[in-house]
This record gives sequence, structure tokens and C-alpha cells, in this order.
Amino acid sequence: MKLNTLKLVALLGVFASYTNCSVQNNSVKATTPAKNTTKSGNNTTKPKDPVATTKPVVTPSTEETFRTNLPEIKREFRGAWIASVANINWPSRNNLTVDQQKVEAINMLDMLKDNNFNAVIFQIRPSADALYTSNIEPWSYFLTGETGKPPYPNYDPLQFWIDEAHKRGLELHVWLNPYRAHHTNGGSVTSQSMVNKLPDMIVRLRNGMYWFDPANPKTQGHVSNIVKDIVKRYDIDAVHFDDYFYPYATYNGGKDFPDNATWNEYVRNGGTLSRADWRRDNVNRFVERIYKEIHAEKNHVRFGISPFGIWKPGYPAGIVGSSQYDELYADAKLWLNKGWVDYFSPQLYWPIESKGQGFEPLLNWWKSENTMNRHLWPGLNTVEVKVSDKPTEIKNQIEISRQVLGKNAGEIHWSIAGLTKNANMLPTLKNGPYKEKALVPKTPWIKAVPLQTPTLFINDNGSFAQLNWSTKNIGDVFQWVLFIQYNGVWETEILPLDKISKDVPKYKDGKTLNAVAIKAIDRLGNESDYIAKKIK
Repeated sequence: MKLNTLKLVALLGVFASYTNCSVQNNSVKATTPAKNTTKSGNNTTKPKDPVATTKPVVTPSTEETFRTNLPEIKREFRGAWIASVANINWPSRNNLTVDQQKVEAINMLDMLKDNNFNAVIFQIRPSADALYTSNIEPWSYFLTGETGKPPYPNYDPLQFWIDEAHKRGLELHVWLNPYRAHHTNGGSVTSQSMVNKLPDMIVRLRNGMYWFDPANPKTQGHVSNIVKDIVKRYDIDAVHFDDYFYPYATYNGGKDFPDNATWNEYVRNGGTLSRADWRRDNVNRFVERIYKEIHAEKNHVRFGISPFGIWKPGYPAGIVGSSQYDELYADAKLWLNKGWVDYFSPQLYWPIESKGQGFEPLLNWWKSENTMNRHLWPGLNTVEVKVSDKPTEIKNQIEISRQVLGKNAGEIHWSIAGLTKNANMLPTLKNGPYKEKALVPKTPWIKAVPLQTPTLFINDNGSFAQLNWSTKNIGDVFQWVLFIQYNGVWETEILPLDKISKDVPKYKDGKTLNAVAIKAIDRLGNESDYIAKKIK
């Protein structure tokens, strides 16, 4: 008994000496994470690489690089609209202090991150105004309570939202209304308003709103300049338009859109299209132009549109309701057929059991029209879908979307308020379809420079293995995927760009750490090769 005990003590001593060291390529390396540094020119934040220092070699290597089959990373787009018009979502009032605005924004972003969302669709141009620094259009009434008045102390809300979203691994899509010039909730029309600055492009509707004339070439040039300015100056992930093209008929009291000046000019110049086809042609050419101009400026910035959910009544059979083709002069089917979008989010705001606007028949029809295989991510009416149990309805709509769309599924929730107004909504999603984190689906039709393989350093830190990885010479990284293996079973974590270290427990729930691996993810969801190391 004494001899066996002595042997056991000796073996334990060797094991303790063996596990309290770390070797990388036959030398021991300790790494210290560095503070972030801001990269000039594109408003992005890149972390510094860990700095390796050498410690004396005490024992043989406790890690080794190896090849393995890592688990597939879950992919699904999970977005939420955040509306600024009429202070629907953010800011909640137009007289908040800058600090209050920031607190509201951070609370929203934390909520999305904590519930495994991965994208924000943030409205920065609700009505020919700006929730960002612009030399083209005035500061928004919905931000400061006065058109043209900057926030005080001055800051750039869009830049703040980009930085905070990216810190949390969330994409930031900027949402613009291309043609609305003034909203009835936007205060009085002042000298700072684009209504008075560009009167030859704008018409007044009977409900008090003002609208840019989509047929006016100056309108198209003006909005084009705004989009290009935003894409050039800000590190955004996508540009987003919603369903407002020509306005809904109710906005003008049922009367025809007042575009006699541009229509008569078109006819005088020999135009042969009908008035309805001419209006649709104006919007079609504009959509194609914006898509091409965005990618010419920054290829990785995507373009998405969220049209009204019905193209025309009868498509598919049994569908009834408004026709965006005839009322909004929006030929959304054509845009999808032509591939003039990178993602398409028809607003399918009706219940699964709706007789005239069934969720699944409409989604299947839009899928059948997706001939260019763009992303198809339906908009869900999380706020007002007309059922008694909204959380269960939304959960079921997500499950149907997954069945219809497969691995490239996704959805956008209208709006972020729908996630909080109903106490059961977020728990239903977090405990159900959003139980695991997910990366956004890849965008293979946009070419990207392949990412290089990260480097990985492991340092023993007592009961933890301290992991550090490098961003140097990898490429345009947006996120990391970390794989951790306990007792032969891999676990997966998705980490934001500025997270370049992690302490991993050597023992967890009675299981032993076996191996770790890391790979980089770019702005389009593409993956680098991985580096994996066994922990002995």
C-alpha cells in the first residue's frame, strides 16, 4: 500500500509539472492581448495582434496542430427593423439627451445580441433627413426636435450604431426611404427642409406628406448621391429600402399621383409607354442603378429591399389584397428575377392561417421567382400579426421559413418593439428557433479575396488554457468562430472581431478539454481555413 501510494504521488507530481506549461512549435509562448487601435479611413476598428514572448521550455510539447472535421456552422439571417420615423423605436422621443440616446441604442443592441440575433436594420433617412453627419440633407427632426439642428454635444449617431453593433458581432444595415420628402409627424416644413430646398423635385400629397417625384431625373441623382455618400464614408454592411416607392393611394386621398409635369415632358419627348408602365420603368431603372452603384463603391456592401408582400392579387392563386405592381408601381418580381438585390424581404405580415394572404403560399411563390438565387428572408409582423398567441405564430413562421428556404433561411422582425412588447416573445424565440447563435448566410455571387488562416497561441493559465489569435495579414475579418472540444465533442462559439483572446476551462462539467480550433469569417460570411490544436 505504501509503495503504491509513493508511485501515485510521484506520478501526480509529473502530471502537475506537465500541465503547467505550454509549447507552440516546440517552444513555450505566452501572449498578452493588446488594446484596440482604430484604422483610419473607413471607420473600422481592428484589434492589434497578440505579442508573443518566450518562456523557458520545461517539458515536452503539450499541444500539437492537427486536421479534423469541425462541426458545420449554423447559418440564418436574424434581423430586426429599428425605425426612427415618428420616433417609433429610436430615439423614443425627439428631445432625449445624447447620453439618453446612447443608452437606448446600447440596450437595444445588447438585447439583440443576448437573444442570438445577428443583424440590425437601422433607419437613418426617414424623410429626406439624416441621423448621421451629412452635407447633403439636414439633421432629422426625429433626432433633435428641429429639422437641421445637430445633436448637442455633437456626435454621429450612425457611426455610434455601427461601432456598437460591430462590437457585438451584429451587422448594421442602413435603412433609407428613397422618395419620402417630409412626414406629417416631422414637424413644420422649415427653410432647412428639402421640401423648400428642392421644390422642383417634390409634390405635396393630400394627407400632408411631401414626396419626391420618382420620374424626375434630379430625384434619382439626388438619392443616388446620398446612397453613394453613405457607402463611401461609413463601414456599413448593407443598404436597405422598404416598401415605399410611389406612395400608397390612401396617402393622396385615393387620387392619382400628381406627376403631370414629368409625364407631359415624357410625352412631349416621344415617350410611348403607358403612364403606369412609365412609372414602373422609373423605379426599375432606379433600383438597378442603386444596386450597381453600391457595388462599384464597395463590393462587399449588400443591397436589400423589403417590398409589400403581395406582387399582384392572384399570385399565387387564391391571394387577394393590394397590388404593389399597380398601386406603388413597384415591379418587385422583376427586381428579384433580374438579381438587382442581394437580399429580398417581402413583408409577409399575415398569419399562417390567413385565407387570402397565407404566409406559406406567398413565401413559396416568392421563392419560385428567385431565379437568381438571391437571399430570400421574409419580413415578419412581430408587433401586430393578428392572432391571439403572437410568440407561437412567429416561432411557427420561422420554422416554415426554414423548411421552405433550407440552409439559407432568415427573417427580419417588424419591429424591435415586437420583441419587447410581448413578454413571451423573446423567451419563445431564445428557447426555440434562436437557441443557438448563427452566422448570416454566405453571399457567393459577390467575389471576395479569400481569408488567410489565423494563427493560434495557447498559454497555460492554471485551471484555464489561455487562447490568443492573430489578425495580422488575414484579410477583411468580421468575426471569429471558435471551436472547443471536451471529451471528443466540439462546442462552437461566434465571437466579434475585437475578441482575440479567451480563457477556456480545462475541466467543465466533469469533462476534459481536448482541443481548440479557430477560423475567421469575412464581411460576406465566407470562412477561412482553420487551425486546430490538441491539448494534451
